[in-house]
Amino acid sequence: LGMNIFESNWGKTLSFFTVFALLKEIVERNIFSSITLIGRRQLTFEDKAYENLVMCVYVRVWTLIQYTEAFQGHDVGYCCLGTTKAKAGAEGFVRVDHDYVLKSAELAKAGGCSHFHLESSKGADKTSSFLYLKTKGQVEAEIEDLFERFSIYRPAVLLVDREESRPAEWVAQKFLGAFSSVFPTMSIPITAVARAMVVNTLKDGEEKVEILENKILVLCIHPIQSAHTQQ
Repeated sequence: LGMNIFESNWGKTLSFFTVFALLKEIVERNIFSSITLIGRRQLTFEDKAYENLVMCVYVRVWTLIQYTEAFQGHDVGYCCLGTTKAKAGAEGFVRVDHDYVLKSAELAKAGGCSHFHLESSKGADKTSSFLYLKTKGQVEAEIEDLFERFSIYRPAVLLVDREESRPAEWVAQKFLGAFSSVFPTMSIPITAVARAMVVNTLKDGEEKVEILENKILVLCIHPIQSAHTQQ
């Protein structure tokens, strides 16, 4: 099997961090014979496990149609493409989180992808009055009929150690992180989302379209935490 991972470096959004957690999980499990990492950043890997398996394709996402070849010959695609309204403005946000995500899915479909994974957001709803949730819901709906199997992941607040400073987000992460064991549906570590995406890849899909809400995603990490507690 081969795969695509789609990511964006619009600043360092959370999608940027998710894709590397996902890549690490995939490489460690050794479940694909080839990996194509498609994004806006030139990357190099010191670990030989990555060097011999991962091919990085640098693209300009606003001209994705010019990179059709990079999407060819993969069975599985993971899309972690995204930005924020604060980073790109309202129009830029919609362009990235809707237009570019949809185009990536279409190119993956044309290239032979049968199972497409999309990192979305808790509360995604195409009828929402909030731009963020509405955009996420709209692109989910427009991708639904493209693939033999479509897996949607809707994490809550993503917990990650990040370099850039966003005071409000930092406070929220610290607060939610402290209470994550008590209220697991409020937040989730990025590593848990990545693990859930890989675990789900290895399962036989029961439905053409499956939505994994945050409460399902946290199950991929809490059993491990429980096991550690018992030791």
